[in-house]
Amino acid sequence: MGLYLFGLALAVGFGLPVAVLSAAIGQGRAAAAALEGMARQPEAAGSIRTSMIIALAFIESLVIYALLIFFLLQGKLPSIEALAQLPK
Repeated sequence: MGLYLFGLALAVGFGLPVAVLSAAIGQGRAAAAALEGMARQPEAAGSIRTSMIIALAFIESLVIYALLIFFLLQGKLPSIEALAQLPK
């Protein structure tokens, strides 16, 4: 039981920050690539912008999904009083 709770607490504590940082890096790379494409081909700026917005929305939806999982896992963690009563 203790190992399960340790893993659960670790997943709650590190899962969301890792997801947010990964999404931030992905969004930054997508925006940089789109801006570079727009600078190289200004006539295609409209379609590149649309594709970039769709890609950013997909990346952001993954972060919202990670936030939902975070709240679900956080609800599964026991309180401090319940942890103190666990047999050692």
